[in-house]
Amino acid sequence: MSARILVVDDEPDVEELIVQRFRRQIRDGSKSFAFARDGVSALSVLAEDPAIDMVISDIKMPRMDGLALLEKLQEREDGMLTIIVSAYGDISNIRTAMNRGAFDFVMKPIDFADLDATVAKALRHIEIVRGYQRRQKEAEQARAQLSRYFSPSLADRLAASQDDIDLGPQRRDITSMFTDITGFTTLAEGLEPPVLGQLLNEYVAGMTEIVFDHGGTLVRIIGDALSILFGAPTDQPDHAARAVDCAMALDAYAEAFRVRWRDRGVVFGATRIGINAGSAMVGSLGGGRFFHYGACGDTINTAARLEAANKQLGTRICVSGSVVARVLGFRGRPVGQIILRGRREALPTYEPLTEKRYVHSLTAAYLEAYAKAEACDPSALPAFAALLAQDSDDGLVNFHLKRLLVAGQTGVLVALT
Repeated sequence: MSARILVVDDEPDVEELIVQRFRRQIRDGSKSFAFARDGVSALSVLAEDPAIDMVISDIKMPRMDGLALLEKLQEREDGMLTIIVSAYGDISNIRTAMNRGAFDFVMKPIDFADLDATVAKALRHIEIVRGYQRRQKEAEQARAQLSRYFSPSLADRLAASQDDIDLGPQRRDITSMFTDITGFTTLAEGLEPPVLGQLLNEYVAGMTEIVFDHGGTLVRIIGDALSILFGAPTDQPDHAARAVDCAMALDAYAEAFRVRWRDRGVVFGATRIGINAGSAMVGSLGGGRFFHYGACGDTINTAARLEAANKQLGTRICVSGSVVARVLGFRGRPVGQIILRGRREALPTYEPLTEKRYVHSLTAAYLEAYAKAEACDPSALPAFAALLAQDSDDGLVNFHLKRLLVAGQTGVLVALT
């Protein structure tokens, strides 16, 4: 550590003695000195020389003595470390100086071996404090970056110590979620920038808080769309259940958000959510100066396709069978065996329901109608028609009814275009 030290003393021979005593350190660059004759001059030197690390000050000086100077130094944000120099008979002032925050003191006439040792101790202290401040600043910067992706509690853990959490690429069992807003592009083109900015910021802020409350990792925000992970970077044995609970909370928030903005004259589209669980490659992805924490693989792609499938299915939330298999006591209804665009294999899909909707008689009636369709029973069509008569807003019932009406389709295997 190269140290810059300000010596404040009105005795004319002090500067020469200091330079003589520390000549080797001055020569090798480990120490350098500045000098002032009183407290007023010392403050001027400090204002002009921000590289000064510590102050050695006499007590008795003209204009501003060492005690007054010490008080000024302790008012600084850095609380400049100060060593006080005083005579043997001035113990009262020394005690006052220590009470005011002086780091240590040496007696006059100066024992330079003692001064050398005291300065070395002070510099070690400065190095420790600065190391702590540096680590704290790095942790704060890391937390600011990490809080973009992770919940506050997890961001704190990651910023404090990354030893127990691996952010490097690894294969994990996770649940992936995608959200998007119906018709947002058209809406955005018709709104003034200030209104659009307020609307989108409020929406994303509320959605993000819900994600973090459920322990989710925010992978990416693309306009109005969110990409979210559960089960990474930390282990979450219940990651699928967390995702479903989060989706239900997001749906409730988004619907309430629509009502608030509709009352202000803005027609905001429904939020669609797709969820899939399985193995994926997760970690810090990218290279050079550009990277982000994310995931890739078929599990992620399927979740994105399920989000888009809601549009045709008439649902707002669509989850795969792999999610349902991981959620004990899943509350929902089957959507169908869906063949997603670009796929050949059928994927069992479900729509999660609130507890109130799940125990409603309409859900029991839906399950009966669905079972008839699954068995290719012709009575499935009138069963779904009766359901739609009771609840004309049920998009999934409407989807099945139209499907059964077109070309006499039966069963629950559906190929989406």
